[in-house]
Amino acid sequence: MENAVEQSVEEINHSRSNKTQWYKNWKLMSAIIGIMIVLIVSGISFYQANHFNANTSINSIEVSGLTTHDALKRLQSTVLTNKVYIGKELIVDGNDTKMGFTEEDLPAVKKLLKNQWTFFPSFKAKDFSLTPGKQDEYRSVSLKTELEQKLGAMNENLQAPKDAQVTLQEGKITIINGVDGTQYDVASILKEYEKHPFTSEIHLNPILIQPFMEDSQLVKDQEKKLQELLENTVDYKVQDKVYTLKGSEVIQNASVSTDMTVSIDPSTIKDKIAEINNTQSTLRKNFNFTTHSGSVISVKGEGYGWALDVEKEAALVQAAFEKGEKSISASNIHGNGWNNEGYGYETIANNGIGGTYAEVSIAEQRIWLYRDGNLVLTTNVVTGKHSTGEDTSPGVWYILFKRTPYTLKGSAVGKADYAVEVDYWAPFTNSGQGFHDASWRTNWNNNAYLTQGSGGCVNVSPSMMKTVYDNLSVYQPVVVY
Repeated sequence: MENAVEQSVEEINHSRSNKTQWYKNWKLMSAIIGIMIVLIVSGISFYQANHFNANTSINSIEVSGLTTHDALKRLQSTVLTNKVYIGKELIVDGNDTKMGFTEEDLPAVKKLLKNQWTFFPSFKAKDFSLTPGKQDEYRSVSLKTELEQKLGAMNENLQAPKDAQVTLQEGKITIINGVDGTQYDVASILKEYEKHPFTSEIHLNPILIQPFMEDSQLVKDQEKKLQELLENTVDYKVQDKVYTLKGSEVIQNASVSTDMTVSIDPSTIKDKIAEINNTQSTLRKNFNFTTHSGSVISVKGEGYGWALDVEKEAALVQAAFEKGEKSISASNIHGNGWNNEGYGYETIANNGIGGTYAEVSIAEQRIWLYRDGNLVLTTNVVTGKHSTGEDTSPGVWYILFKRTPYTLKGSAVGKADYAVEVDYWAPFTNSGQGFHDASWRTNWNNNAYLTQGSGGCVNVSPSMMKTVYDNLSVYQPVVVY
């Protein structure tokens, strides 16, 4: 019994000894395996830190397993074919060139290597894009220019797109649908070219010029712009009268550009301005004039009078509608002045002659000077010689200028030329007729003008001429009848 117990204890101790040894062996094996794993991982990490992963390329050039130095050498030795494709079509077959990488690009290659790192090496395909630090003049300038010229030449034979158009035709807003074309959008393709990776072949998308279509917001805005144009009004002031011009009445045809600029056909506006001009202007029209005796006569405007420059005024009104201005005043006035200037625009009273004027009656051989509606003087005169057709010209004129003294030079019937000194001179016709003193004249009778009149001027006696001269002002109307 005792021997059996001792044997059992011995077996137990032996078993315990075996387990302890196994445990020691297991720990040793684990340590060895751990060390091996560390060594393997360290080796892999070291390799990965210095070599590109499998399935890796730069600018589509295979660099799998290469160090950064080797990868750079491969890039340097690669030839670019510089073929440019639009979709699948070869557009430009450029010159072969080297990639142009230098040792200065090594840091950039190293950066790519660093960017590939993962805990375990990746076998996923990766194509890095890298551009040489030194600009490639051929690709950035020459090849790009060739591409631009090629696309431009191709577009000449391709169908241009047509934007939808919103126009005003015969007073109605009309929308013309847009039409697709086949021309290339050169600007957009060149932008894509500039962003393309630095690869041997350049594949670009076939971007076409896109027209604005009838359902676009732009077309809706254009339609709204024209509708507003028709609803707009411009108050057009001529002298003391204001004409309210409605867009719907004076604008029949117009268009709107893509930048919302309105262009108006001015023909209807011209017609309206011409109508206003015919109604209100005085140039070459007869003035109703009340003489000193109270009788009303009709005298044609000659030098004196004004008219609107219809072309320029129509352009003024057109611009007001296009810019959205609400009121304008006439500013382009012309007439029969020396420089085609018109006089009398500012004068409204007395049928456009005003209250300050000179009245000359050929029949009565007398003049009357008025200032602000009041008679300031009257005196007898001698007008142009009737028997030789040198009559003083009837009409409404104006004082061109005043001089004292002055030398009259010219020609007259029976005299090839002459030069006469006068103390005062105030011409009123462009042909040289005017008021002046005539110290040489002895016949001041009422019928002197018939056979002994002047060469067309209004002769005033020397004793009255200074007073006459002092009561005449430049641009003052002179009514001769």
